[in-house]
Amino acid sequence: MDLPIKPFLTTQSLKPENQETPIKFLTTNIIPDKYFFLRNHFTYPTILAKNFMLPIYGEVIKPYAFDFDTIIKLNQVTINGLLECAGNHRAKFEPRVYGEQWEEGAISQGEWKGIPLRDLLAITGLKANALEVIFEAYDFGNREDMDHNVHYTRSLPLEKALHPDTILAFEYNGKPLSLKHGFPLRLIVPGWYGMASVKWLKKITVINGYYQGPFQMIDYVYYPKGNSHPYPVTTINVNSLIQKPLDYSILDQGLQQIEGIAWSGEGSITKVEVSVDGEKWIIAEISQQFQGSYTWTNWKFQWHAKQKGEYTIYCRAQDSKGRIQPQKPLWNKKGYGYNAIAKVRVKVE
Repeated sequence: MDLPIKPFLTTQSLKPENQETPIKFLTTNIIPDKYFFLRNHFTYPTILAKNFMLPIYGEVIKPYAFDFDTIIKLNQVTINGLLECAGNHRAKFEPRVYGEQWEEGAISQGEWKGIPLRDLLAITGLKANALEVIFEAYDFGNREDMDHNVHYTRSLPLEKALHPDTILAFEYNGKPLSLKHGFPLRLIVPGWYGMASVKWLKKITVINGYYQGPFQMIDYVYYPKGNSHPYPVTTINVNSLIQKPLDYSILDQGLQQIEGIAWSGEGSITKVEVSVDGEKWIIAEISQQFQGSYTWTNWKFQWHAKQKGEYTIYCRAQDSKGRIQPQKPLWNKKGYGYNAIAKVRVKVE
């Protein structure tokens, strides 16, 4: 009798819990909650759901504390979209960099239901000098570079905060958010790396300046080599992944199906190319199997493996903004935004 075999999350750390989605072993384009990657900076917070209130104040006309029931009675919307940790693929940088050594699984996607943030800000009103919106989470802890505990806190420029697809989500795949993924209310910022989608929202503050917190000005900043000026991590780079075959697979001669996913935080995927020699590129077949402006695109390619030997299979994606995966990633000392051409090594016997 064959026992059922299921994939598991890949553990990067336990305190705080950071785990990768088994992205190469999942055939669905809607990732179940139990397989959604986990990225935390601190331990999980304690949330009193019955007494949950979300205050919005600062540079607003009418400061207001919204209870959960009031929020979910507003105009609900659904966003199909992915979240990707800015450090996804960090383990591939050369030279190596410090931080969680993510391989390829710090990415997941599904269906988010919530209310547009701009609807809440329309109720409070915004003063003419409003510039940014700060989101403070309930999770907190110690940073080695600070002498006191800090909450995970990020900000968005007003334009991004008011985008109709920037939402406060309370459901994932038709069910209330689980504690590990932001219950009862989290921010979803489609198209931006996951650090922007703050979980466990505690309060929102509108300011007339630029937020200077450590998760804004120290972390999630590109620090390139040389004298290049640091700049913030925001939009997800165009990227792709080969799901089949696995790296260092042994294949039979004959037709082999190569398949994977491609994604971009800006625009749509317009082309995926595959090469088995690093020189000749052939266009793969692409399809949007899970509809949405912020979801990944599936691709597949039939390779006729005629001769025995060792091969490296490459793939690269291009988006509607003209961005294409580079041969080498932009090295930066914190290891963000890796998006070099994807590859797997195989042997044909």
